[in-house]
Amino acid sequence: MSGEPGRTTVLFAGGGTGGHLYPGLAIARTLVRLDPRVRPFFVGAQRGIEKQVLPGTEFPHLLLDLHPLYRTRPWENWKTVRGGVSAWRAVAALDRRERPRLVVGTGGYAAGVALAYAVTHRIPIVQQAGDSHPGLTARAFRRWTRETYLAFPEAARVLGGDSSQLIDTGAPIEPPLHPRPDRRAARAKWGFDAERGRVLLIYGGSQGSRAINLVVAEWVRAGIPDDLHLIWMTGRASYAEFASLDGGRVRVREYLSPIADAYAAADLALARAGAMTTAELFAWGIPAIVVPLPTAAADHQTHNAQALAAAGAAVHLPQSELTPERLDLEVRSLLSDAPAMARLIAAASARARPDAAEAIARRILSLLDLQQIRS
Repeated sequence: MSGEPGRTTVLFAGGGTGGHLYPGLAIARTLVRLDPRVRPFFVGAQRGIEKQVLPGTEFPHLLLDLHPLYRTRPWENWKTVRGGVSAWRAVAALDRRERPRLVVGTGGYAAGVALAYAVTHRIPIVQQAGDSHPGLTARAFRRWTRETYLAFPEAARVLGGDSSQLIDTGAPIEPPLHPRPDRRAARAKWGFDAERGRVLLIYGGSQGSRAINLVVAEWVRAGIPDDLHLIWMTGRASYAEFASLDGGRVRVREYLSPIADAYAAADLALARAGAMTTAELFAWGIPAIVVPLPTAAADHQTHNAQALAAAGAAVHLPQSELTPERLDLEVRSLLSDAPAMARLIAAASARARPDAAEAIARRILSLLDLQQIRS
């Protein structure tokens, strides 16, 4: 039986970054909405973003003393081994208490121990692969995975194996509001002209991007196009440095909450190339100029940006080429070329999967119905 009578425990394993945690939360909440008998339980790392996020959620969780592989400092990998052993014991105790029916891996080193334990103890596993070039964990456990839910269809070429087990669902996100907010009203809410001009949303991820912020600040000081309005999220750490640029056609914010107010007003975005960021933009029908984070693990954001650019859904602008002059050129070029903008919007919208979390949750519920309860 599961941890509580009449409840079915599903273990979610993953984290380290928001891109590995938030998909799991979206799926878990949808599972509970569709079937309240499901009890999601999260396993993550003490070092990851989950340490700050999970205590504020409705879900029980276990944080393990896990460490990544220290590729550039191999002499520190004793921490990885020690953490792995203690984590294995903790997951074993959790298994005895909760008796999970399924483990959902959402990526990152935080998923590795739980997935390995599940494989050796014959607990079925599924995975959510968040990038166009899936990470080491997703690839390592591919052969034991019942189904893998792809945020990028291009990931299928990397994972290989039985294509029927690779499901193109898109990234599980919070879907856009229904009905959609009126764009004219949304612009007026930001103090912009409701009829004239375009709105560019600048969003460097939940923490902001200093590299992007510095270029945008120089661009604003030099003069943005006359018919352009900016909604610029700097991140809390950098807000004080750029707050003085707020005014006129520029709105500077440390954080966007609710971000739907910005999405509803935007015509174009300048953003990082994370799977969740681009999935949300496309679900709202917003094309983007994407600047991949060059230090992302295995350079996965560059792979994402290249895949989106090849599909005609985004403009790929490497950070090494991001200057005020290049940014101005790219924005003016798009805004002055209506057919090019229309093609970008159409391709971005074609990749939108606003109901990805529900599609994944329904497949998981189907798998649970087909499995026998572990005794």
